[in-house]
This record gives sequence, C-alpha cells and structure tokens, in this order.
Amino acid sequence: MDILRLRYFLAIVDSGGFNRAAAVLYVSQPSLSQAIRTLERDLGTELFHRIGRRAVLTEAGRALIGPAREAVRSLETARASVESVHELRTGRLDVASMPSQAIEPLTTLIRSFSDRHPGVVVVVKAVFTAHDVIEAVRTGAVELGLLACAGPLPDKEVDTFGLGRQRFVLLVPPGDPLAGRRSVGSGELSGRRLIVGQPGTGMRAYTDSLREQGVEFSVAAETEHRVSLLPLVLAGAGLAVVTESWRDLARRAGAHVLDIEPATALSVGLVSRRGLLSPASSAFLAAAGAHVESDR
Repeated sequence: MDILRLRYFLAIVDSGGFNRAAAVLYVSQPSLSQAIRTLERDLGTELFHRIGRRAVLTEAGRALIGPAREAVRSLETARASVESVHELRTGRLDVASMPSQAIEPLTTLIRSFSDRHPGVVVVVKAVFTAHDVIEAVRTGAVELGLLACAGPLPDKEVDTFGLGRQRFVLLVPPGDPLAGRRSVGSGELSGRRLIVGQPGTGMRAYTDSLREQGVEFSVAAETEHRVSLLPLVLAGAGLAVVTESWRDLARRAGAHVLDIEPATALSVGLVSRRGLLSPASSAFLAAAGAHVESDR
C-alpha cells in the first residue's frame, strides 16, 4: 500500500474534503481524487461517499484512520531515526496540549528544546480534555501530549512522564473587592459570577465540585476559547478559576491572581506512545526531564 496515498487519505479526513486537502497538499484536485480511487481499488472498498462536493467517510474509511495514522507515523519515525545522525538539525515534532498547560509548562519546555535543537519545528495541536490528548497520542495523530488531570496521571496505552502539579487560582479584575488580597477561601465565591470552561476540563470539574460543596455561584460565561478568559475578567464580566500556569500572564495583563484555599491541584504530565519514539520526541522528553530536575 502506497504511504503517499495514505497521507492523501488522512489529509482529506483532517481537512474535511477533497478541495481543502488538495490546497493543503499543494496538489490538483483531480490528482488527489485519482490517488484515492487507486487506494480504494487496492483495498477493494470505497472509503468515501461522494455527495455533491462533500466527501463522507464510509464505515471502511473510518476503520482505516487509525491504521493509516500509525503507518504514516511509523514511517516518519523511521525517517527521523535515519536523520538523527545529523543531530536533529531539521525536523518536526507534533505535540497535543490542553490550553492552560500550553501556557506553562509548554512554553518553557519548547524554549528549552529549541535552544538545543533550533532546526526542529514544534507544532502544537490544541485539544481540550485529557482524554482527547491520550487519543491523539494513541492513534498517532501526534507524537507527544501534554495534559492535566485531577487524579493520577494515566498510564494505560501510553507512557507517562510527570511534570509536577498546578494549583487552582482565581483571576480578579482591578477594582473588585477581592483585588489586592493574596488568597481567597473557596466559600467566598458564593454569590459571585464565574467564567467557566466546558465540561470535561479540569477547570470545569473544579468549579462543579465547588457547587457540590454548597458554594452557590452563577455562571457568567462558559467558554472553550481560553484566550477569551483574561479579556472577560478584565472587562468585569466575572471571575475565573484557572490553574496557576496563568499567574504571570494574568498579572502582566493587569488582573489580580489569588490562591484559592484550601489548595487543590492538577497533576501535569507528558504522554507518549509506547514503543519506539522519534529522535525529536526522545530529545523533547530529555529536555523535559532536565527542566524538572532544575526545579527541584
């Protein structure tokens, strides 16, 4: 089976159609269509239902996604292993990260890795839950994943490297009665308006747990877009419970950051597929290990 045709197949899946995939791949749409028809002949089944200009995956097409990603990723790992003799002068590393952890520790990890391997491009994919991070790594969509969870770090189907813990803090706008304080009791959030994340995130699980404990707050906004959190807080729309990865950024933007007592924290870690890793993945994990050691 031609690996190039599998790349074309995955590009259509990820882009949502033949025309978009052709643009991403810099090939003509007829050439792309012909490659997929050849792949379908090789497999003896249709991978897409052609409905006008739309391409809808068949059951066989859905079944091919996982094996195709693994085949493409394995080839990339093999190629990268050969290229490693050039000391990672060039290359690419795909990392899936949850939003808050993309601020920290990912910023520091990428800086440390890039200092050692400036020719390797780190491509960060946005995912919103720990489950989504694991799925992206397990299926080969990315090589590494950065996640946070309330309990122990996951260790099924992936290898895990712990990076520490991040406690929850409260973002408060200037002029708020809480501004200027260093900490706030979780019970003091009763009667306040909070900006919350979507279900499935650690931030949302924490605020839901407060309500279960009898802390009666109202929801000012629910957002998947973490970039909107600070502007909403600074505009006075509500307060936001986030992890302390936001602390420095929020303070520089003008928000006040208060520790929430009693302290509650998320475990943060990197996950990778089990088995052979690309040289770039191995180097990134090594840089992460050095970062953890330096913090001790």
